[in-house]
Amino acid sequence: MKKSKLFMGLGALALVGGLLVAADHIDAPSAMGTTADIADFYAFEPTEGSDNTVFAVDLQSNVLPDLAYGTFDENVLLEINIDTDNDLVEDLVIQAIPRDGKMYFFGPVAPSETGLNGAVMVDAPLGSVDISAETAIVETTDSGVSLFAGPRQDAFFFDFFQFNEVIGGTAPLGFKPAGDPDSTDDDDETAVDTFDGANTMAVVVEIPNSLLGATTGQNALGLEVYKTWVTTNVKQ
Repeated sequence: MKKSKLFMGLGALALVGGLLVAADHIDAPSAMGTTADIADFYAFEPTEGSDNTVFAVDLQSNVLPDLAYGTFDENVLLEINIDTDNDLVEDLVIQAIPRDGKMYFFGPVAPSETGLNGAVMVDAPLGSVDISAETAIVETTDSGVSLFAGPRQDAFFFDFFQFNEVIGGTAPLGFKPAGDPDSTDDDDETAVDTFDGANTMAVVVEIPNSLLGATTGQNALGLEVYKTWVTTNVKQ
């Protein structure tokens, strides 16, 4: 199978033959605040009992309102890793990389190597989609996979300033209730969504479970799930 050589660990890529390294949000100092920084990862059923799974990855948590339509970095490869045999090692990967205004997807396919070494699986194309700006563009492939890439408002509700007060020991009552989503910093009763109005750069894949195989994990509610995580790879 034709592939591009990678070295994963903190973020790297070239579509044909470049070394790569992988990253994780804030925990990896070399990726923090860069275009390879992973903000959040969501995996869920689009509807209860659906035969599909949605993977949504948010990158670049510093795409603020005045930078509402940020850009993907062509030197960053995104990889969704899926464990299918319950050993916490990736058995399948779904990869995404931008080129000339499009996001190209590959997989799901067994990686050439696991862990810190891998390759862009260019012989396993999944599809592509134009990168969205103001208008969302979704592409659905013949195999029933829906693809999106572009800016989206940060979905993570977090009162960052109250968090710092709790950690600093100056908020004896702890966290505030969510309350009114339109609350402001002057409201002492309810939490403030610090990231309200901020954008991230999102990559979303909705894929039939038949392409992923059987679930092997179980969440806290006892529901069967895929064990999955995300890495970014940056060109070296």
